[in-house]
Amino acid sequence: MATMYSLLFGILFTAVCGNLDAIHHIVSPPTSLGQENDAHSMRVRIIEIATAEIGVREATGNNDGERVEVYLAYTGLGKGHAWCAAFVSWCYAQAGFPEPRNAWSPALFPNARTYCRGNACRDSKTSVRIKPADVFGIYGYGAKRINHVGLVQGIEPNYILTVEGNVENRVLAKRRHLSTINAFSNWIE
Repeated sequence: MATMYSLLFGILFTAVCGNLDAIHHIVSPPTSLGQENDAHSMRVRIIEIATAEIGVREATGNNDGERVEVYLAYTGLGKGHAWCAAFVSWCYAQAGFPEPRNAWSPALFPNARTYCRGNACRDSKTSVRIKPADVFGIYGYGAKRINHVGLVQGIEPNYILTVEGNVENRVLAKRRHLSTINAFSNWIE
């Protein structure tokens, strides 16, 4: 319990003392520990953090740049590595979650956290389970595994709205058809 409070205090201190990100978006700190307890509030907070990063770009198009390297460093890596999973992990950390904390995309879909894979993600029963701040994964046929991840920002019929890193060398928001998604995981509940 003390570790959780230390982590939350550190995040609160960082947010209050350094509440501007690398591209000068204001990132509001959590208002208090008690008000951020429910899952909905945490989901909103993660999406606020992620959307504040929209526009961050790589410096040279080689998985580098000051902000990109901050995401990678959170997962123990330096510049030059793919950073979509590191971005997702970093967003969760800024909201006070110690996990996920991994730069390898498949690691964000352990059985205990994943509620659909493959064609099951296209089922109407699954689409009602998708929530903001869930993690989505896209399967890369060349890699033969999930090789891109991001955060669900919102849901539309047959589509998800996303915030994701390492797409077109930057953080951006996209609209993706459910048929392109291979897995969803829930790291909050």
